[in-house]
Amino acid sequence: MKTKNLFTFAFIMIAVMALILAGCSKDKTTEKGTTNTESMQQLTNDNNNVMNAVDQVVNDANSVLNSASSLKSGQMGGGPCNTTVTVGGIINDSITVDIEYHGKDCPEQHLRTGHILIKKKYNEPWGDPGTTVLITTNNFSITKLSNGKTIILNGIKHYQNVSGHYLWELDSTMNVTSITHKIWGSVSATFTDDNTTRVWNIARQHIFTGQLSNYTLVMTTDGFGSADGYDNLETWGLTRAGENFYTQITQSVVHKMACNWAPCAGIIIHQIPSDSKSLTITFGYDINNNLITNGDCPARYRVDWVVNGNSGTFFLPL
Repeated sequence: MKTKNLFTFAFIMIAVMALILAGCSKDKTTEKGTTNTESMQQLTNDNNNVMNAVDQVVNDANSVLNSASSLKSGQMGGGPCNTTVTVGGIINDSITVDIEYHGKDCPEQHLRTGHILIKKKYNEPWGDPGTTVLITTNNFSITKLSNGKTIILNGIKHYQNVSGHYLWELDSTMNVTSITHKIWGSVSATFTDDNTTRVWNIARQHIFTGQLSNYTLVMTTDGFGSADGYDNLETWGLTRAGENFYTQITQSVVHKMACNWAPCAGIIIHQIPSDSKSLTITFGYDINNNLITNGDCPARYRVDWVVNGNSGTFFLPL
């Protein structure tokens, strides 16, 4: 891989991560309806924060996997910010990459400790279609520096390069127009502010289109999980209160590089059926709470809530 492409890829992954971290992980809300929606807002925040942490793990794994030629036994340089990357020897035709965290992430918004382990076939390049690796989070702790809140993740996930190719190939000179990744599995998430631990299931797909060279790159996110009669699930499991929840992406969430990776369109629905509660989040509104047009970048998103037969709407800033 050319040095220029490595730097370009690193920039994109940092930008994607910055979006995911800053996009809609709000700790407080305004303009609430008259009915108490706190439990649903807690679920929304928890879902955002857990998926932010998972996406950091996936982005860092992707960064290392894109340096496939360097995956040889021993430590390797050029890993994610404040990490030590160690590649193990070949065992049964597989290698394990250990990413140890000991400092801030690249945007300096989070403090990270712990390990993630990537297990892959030694002779199977990440850029080949269908290549799948196992990612194990081992006490991966991520603390948001702005509020001191920490989440600790443990669990095993599958990460697949469905289409093949590398993200840095999304360029007019490479003749690659689309790259699809999938991640699925489960994580045990511990919320240290109240020491609650819950197991969440994950099933997400990212499709990257556009070009790096002219900043038209777009990331489209969908859920492909199914459980208990629900489909298009991104996540599902138990809330902090022990209620079963289901989070569906009913309209693909579209993030644009030209808008600093803000979510420009899409619909997510959080549901707690046992208590007849739901939140529908619609992305793509301007500062005046109107749907964006003509390719403008969004400033706000819409929240429609239903709690025990009552309902209402409010808007929040990105």
